[in-house]
Amino acid sequence: MPPSTKTDPWWKEGLPFSCTRCGKCCRIEGYVWVDDEEIERIAVHLGLEPDVLAERFVRRVGKRFSLKEKKNHDCIFWDEGCTIYDARPDQCRTFPFWRQNLESPDSWQEVVEECPGSGTGRVYSRSEIESLLSGNGETRDEGGDDR
Repeated sequence: MPPSTKTDPWWKEGLPFSCTRCGKCCRIEGYVWVDDEEIERIAVHLGLEPDVLAERFVRRVGKRFSLKEKKNHDCIFWDEGCTIYDARPDQCRTFPFWRQNLESPDSWQEVVEECPGSGTGRVYSRSEIESLLSGNGETRDEGGDDR
């Protein structure tokens, strides 16, 4: 194995994650950022026109757009499971491998304490994590379906 360099991330050996399908990540206050492509994908999935989907299910936050939340902070598309799973936004597809979660071992530990699938299961390699950070790919459980 080559020696570490200053540019190596602390997670260079990879990190374990296996979705438990608990939905905790779908039932917290926060933003689920979406762009035009994701709005289009969700609209097609639901059989809606993109402008209709945006009006009903998307809100503007500054210069960006986010899915709306229910009053209890659940995602608008959460109903004992993700109702748009096959068309879900990239942010959902790449959880928990988000930049803010990988800033330090402490930030990852916060995720591990909240998400029962983080810190367990198969190890995502450095290259897989880097791909997810770039918005490519998605996390899956061993069964190939993390709904």
